[in-house]
Amino acid sequence: MTPEGKVKKVGRAIMTKMGMYHFPAFSGGYGRSGIPDDIGCYQGVFVAVEYKAKGGRPTALQLKNMDDIRKCGGIALLIDESNVHQLEELINHEIQSRGGRILSCT
Repeated sequence: MTPEGKVKKVGRAIMTKMGMYHFPAFSGGYGRSGIPDDIGCYQGVFVAVEYKAKGGRPTALQLKNMDDIRKCGGIALLIDESNVHQLEELINHEIQSRGGRILSCT
């Protein structure tokens, strides 16, 4: 498994544990380029996660897509080995900073 694949595996397990609705976004040649790796919904908020191996950098198109998501009120996070274990905390912090309460989805 690649270093990025390991980060994805941990991140997806955390989102599942949270009770978040999520799925991997595959373009497969038919979708949009630059979309984040995972798309989900938590507490009624659109969440997008781009995973990178440590030191990996998102492309300009990935950054644009993440910025567009934020402009529309969604959460867009860049996650690597240094912060993957904080994913739940990062998502909850974003929701609380918007005045939302964290409810149990499970």
